[in-house]
Amino acid sequence: MAIWNNQTVSGVGHQAKETLSGFKAFILRGNVVDLAVGIMIGAAFTAVVNGLVGNIITPLIPLPTGSLATLVWHPPYNPKATVNIGAFINVVITFIILALVIYFFIVRPVNALMERFKPKEVEAPPATRDCPYCLNSVPLMATRCGYCTSPLPPPPPQQPVQAQQQTAART
Repeated sequence: MAIWNNQTVSGVGHQAKETLSGFKAFILRGNVVDLAVGIMIGAAFTAVVNGLVGNIITPLIPLPTGSLATLVWHPPYNPKATVNIGAFINVVITFIILALVIYFFIVRPVNALMERFKPKEVEAPPATRDCPYCLNSVPLMATRCGYCTSPLPPPPPQQPVQAQQQTAART
C-alpha cells in the first residue's frame, strides 16, 4: 500500500473538495440563475416575435403570386428543388426586430446606467514638463535641464489628489 504514501494521491480529496466548493460558490452567487432566466425569457420572446412575423407581418405583404410568406423559387436547373425565400425573409425580419428590441430596451439603458454610476476618472498629474529653452521633456521636479543644462523655474505647485477630486466634483 505504498500508493497511499504518495503525496499526489493523498492530496486528491483535498483538491476535489476545493474545486467543488468553488463551483458551489459560483452556482450560489446568482449569476447562473440570472443567466438561465435570461435565456428562458429570450427564447420565449423569440417565439413570440417569430409568430408575429410569420403569421401577421409577412402574410400582409402582397405579391402577385400570393403573399411574402409563401414566396418560393424553383431553380431552372432543378425544377423539383424549392428555395423558400419567404421563410428566409421571415427570419431576417425576426432578427431585425429582436436586434432593435435588445438595443433599445437593454443595451442603451444599461449603457446609460453604467455611465451615470461609473466612478469619475481622476487625471494623474504629469510626471514631466518641457524645458522653456530647448523644449525637451524633463522630470517635473528637475531644477536644471538635462539636455541644455539651463536652470529651470520651480515647478507649479501640485494640489493633493483629494483637492483635485473635490474641485472636479464642483464643476
